[in-house]
Formats: sequence, structure tokens, C-alpha cells
Amino acid sequence: MHKKYLLVMMLVATVVALCPAPGRAQTLINCKTRSCYDRLVDDYLAALVAHDPSRIAFAADARFVENIKATKIGDGLWKTASAVPTTFKIYVPDPVSGQVGFMGVMQEGGKPILLGLRLQVFAGHVIQAEHVIARDLSAENLANLQVARPIFAKVTPEGMRMPRYEIKGIAYAYYDALDFNDGELAPMARDCERHENGRQSSASRAPVTAKTPKPNYSAMDCTRQFSTGMMAYIDNIDNIRVVAVDPSTGLAFGLSHFHHSMKNHVFPIKGVPGVTERTVDNPPFDLPAAHIFKISGGKIHQIEAMGFLAPYNSPSGW
Repeated sequence: MHKKYLLVMMLVATVVALCPAPGRAQTLINCKTRSCYDRLVDDYLAALVAHDPSRIAFAADARFVENIKATKIGDGLWKTASAVPTTFKIYVPDPVSGQVGFMGVMQEGGKPILLGLRLQVFAGHVIQAEHVIARDLSAENLANLQVARPIFAKVTPEGMRMPRYEIKGIAYAYYDALDFNDGELAPMARDCERHENGRQSSASRAPVTAKTPKPNYSAMDCTRQFSTGMMAYIDNIDNIRVVAVDPSTGLAFGLSHFHHSMKNHVFPIKGVPGVTERTVDNPPFDLPAAHIFKISGGKIHQIEAMGFLAPYNSPSGW
């Protein structure tokens, strides 16, 4: 009887070892190419909409942060996503770091949202997932979020590609230029065009009307705009992480956390004829953000930025 019992227990143990644990994906992630990381994003988004985390090979101790809050995998957007991104999608795969950045418009409860996504893979599993979600997008913003600007997908010819470390360094320099109100701190091209949650905030060629603000900061290129001091209401930017770089397209994906104490509401302006100051009446707030930079020829040419409002001095969630 004792021998039969041992045999049964050995058989049970063998079956348990061969069968995957409930709720865990069976296929490990073995990404070594850019296209594999793109597919991982697509699989992840499909799993979100299916409300089924078991489709993704998460590590047992994987961490998930959504809008700067540590969240249980399966909660948050895992419960509310209703449709995957269709036409507005930008991928930044980085096999070197084992990470991928993504920005796209998808549906939550039937309404459009802009998602910034970061996934990190190690030893065949997703070990970190991060969502930055912008909701309540205006019709004006959504008009610029129908299709991603083609330049973000344009592949740079091999002989013209910049080294990964140079792209990454230029992306980091952008945050210095913004934080210290000095556009010369980052190499930004004259055609540098920035969109924020869809709204074009630099190099705008929109027709001037009676409602156009004066001065029209949005019409300025990035270098001049930053150097005016019009963003001096930003106290500091922390948790800056350029996590994914793709030399093939010249893209870099960065995450950051803007703090605005609003202890002052009037800020000096430089280099704008007839204008000496700018008034910003906002209450204190934070802006956790994601940026995708298009960098070529040693300069930033295009920026797709997104973020959401959070209470002042909110923790990062990590």
C-alpha cells in the first residue's frame, strides 16, 4: 500500500510539473529583433482588450504601474480596454535594452484614449509594464491623432544611422532644454514640431485668427520657444528615463514626471518683442508624461508627447 501511494504521488508530481500554472502564459518571449518587440506590443494590446493577462508571459514578480500607481496585473486598463489601436500607432523597439515603447490611440469603454506603453522583457518574461493614459481628449486634439505622422515610421538608411548612445543622449538633452528654459541645451532642428496629447504646440502653421494667442508661442520652433522662458512655470522634471532607442528609425522613447508648484504665477519672457512676462494661473499640479523623439542628422525633428494631470508632488509609482 505504501509503495502504491508513493507511485501515485510521483505521477501527480510529474503531471503538475508538465502542466503550466493556471492563468500563466505558456509561451515564453524570445525577442531578438525589432519586429518581435512590435508583435509583443500587439499581443499585449490584444490581451488588454480581451481582459486576459494569461495571454502574456508575465514573470511571477512582474511589476505594473498605471498612471503612476502601482497596480495589480489584471486591474486598471486590463478591465476597461475595449478596442486596440488601429491607425495611430508608433513603436520604439529596443532589443538591446530588452524594452519597447509605444504610443497609440485605443478605446476604453468605447471612448478614445491615448496610451503610452512600456514593456520590459527579461529571461522570457515581461518583468515590468507601464501605462501612461491621457483621457478626455478634445475633438481638436483627436483631429491630430487619427494617423501617426509618417516620419516616425520612416527607416533611416544604414549609412546615415546614428549610434544608439548618441540618439539617447540627444533625447536626454531635450529634458535639460525644457527644464532650464534654454533651447540651445539640446540640438533641435528648425523644423522641430511637437504635439502634446495631439495638440500641435510648436512650429504650428495654423492660420492666425482673432482668437490666436499673442504672442503665438505655438508658432515658434522648439529652440526659440524654450529659450523665451514661456515654460518657466515647470519647477523641475524628475524620473526621466529614456528607455527604448531604435537606430533604424532614429526614435527614442522617454518617460518623465513634471512638477509645478505654482508658487509664482508671473514669469519673465525673453526674446519676444513687446512682451516681458507671462501669467500662468494654474493651481499646483504634476504632469507624468511620455515622449517619442524622431532624431536624425544629430538633431530632434519631431516630438510626439502625451501626459495627464496628477496632484502636485505625486509619487512615481515605482
